[in-house]
Amino acid sequence: MASLESGTEVPDYRRYSQSRRSSVPDPPPLPGTNFGVSRTCRNTKACISVPEEIQDSWNKLFLEGYQADVRVSADDGSDILSHSCILGIRSPVLRTMLEDARVQHGLRHILISGVPSEAVHIFIRFLYSSSFEQEEMKKYALHVLVLSHVFSVPSLKVVCINQLERFFLAPENVVDMLQLARLCDAPRLSVICTRMITEDFRTISLSEGWKVMRQVNPSLEQELLEFLVEVDTRRQERAKRMEDKKVYLQLHEAMEALVHICLDGCRTIGPRDQNLKGTQAACKFPACKGIEFLVRHFSACKMRVPGGCTNCKRMWQLLELHSCMCSTPDKCRVPLCRHFKEKMKQLSRKEEIKWNLLVCKVLESQGTISSIPQRRKFSSLKPSS
Repeated sequence: MASLESGTEVPDYRRYSQSRRSSVPDPPPLPGTNFGVSRTCRNTKACISVPEEIQDSWNKLFLEGYQADVRVSADDGSDILSHSCILGIRSPVLRTMLEDARVQHGLRHILISGVPSEAVHIFIRFLYSSSFEQEEMKKYALHVLVLSHVFSVPSLKVVCINQLERFFLAPENVVDMLQLARLCDAPRLSVICTRMITEDFRTISLSEGWKVMRQVNPSLEQELLEFLVEVDTRRQERAKRMEDKKVYLQLHEAMEALVHICLDGCRTIGPRDQNLKGTQAACKFPACKGIEFLVRHFSACKMRVPGGCTNCKRMWQLLELHSCMCSTPDKCRVPLCRHFKEKMKQLSRKEEIKWNLLVCKVLESQGTISSIPQRRKFSSLKPSS
């Protein structure tokens, strides 16, 4: 109960109202609206605008230490006056340290050791304004990277990695940088270092950093060597795939040129019913000249030895491959197309699968949308894995 000046007691409606509100659940949000933290954060991120004057004010606050309540000390005895609210907001580790810090003359006192005082200065300044002097950062980027990791400041870690990548990383220190990147949980820097070691292994393996690593961290050396073997294997496999793709593309061009010669004719070779002119313009089929040579040789070869000559074998294989790819053997004008089509029906399942796989590879080398239906047709004939 509350009392007036006259002494009359009146009911305390505020207490009653508070107890009633505590027992009544909050109403649900209206449809199509968002309330609470997520909405506030989204609006805040969408409206961020920091003028240069504001950044200068934060730098001034750091430099002057106006109404500071924290003294940050370095190993050389130098002190930096700071503000606990800023340090605690930017770093959860510093917040914990501030809660346990001793107070002297009205100031909390914390010590940041193990790095030069200049690195501590760069670190604290970044907590205020997210700014730094380029020349100073070049000198102390390694130390600041360690501080950003120890005190959990991800934005500063990104800046340090960028600085190290641009101005510091070199073959003579890349091994040390790799070990530091792993200790500081910097995966991007670790990947960059590993890539540099892979690309210039012969030089880096002779550096002092590699020799020291071999003694103190042999497991990392073993890991890098295994990675090098894996990279080399992938490189060889990629080169083989590219070479195979080149061969399949040449076969595809040969198929196109063969149909072109047998259907339309080219320069001085073609069907008998075509009026050919030796002064025709350059052919648009790159393999046409080679196929022309094989066709002329095939029609005039008189070799009578087991297996025939190499050029004739090649021509037989091209004709057989064409018959596998041809969908209209009854109307096709390529020699022996229908003959090989019938012969394919007598092949074993294993041989048929082998030819279908070759056809799929040749069609894939074309890399066009129009070849997709044909590839699906022959892929359906391959054995399921």
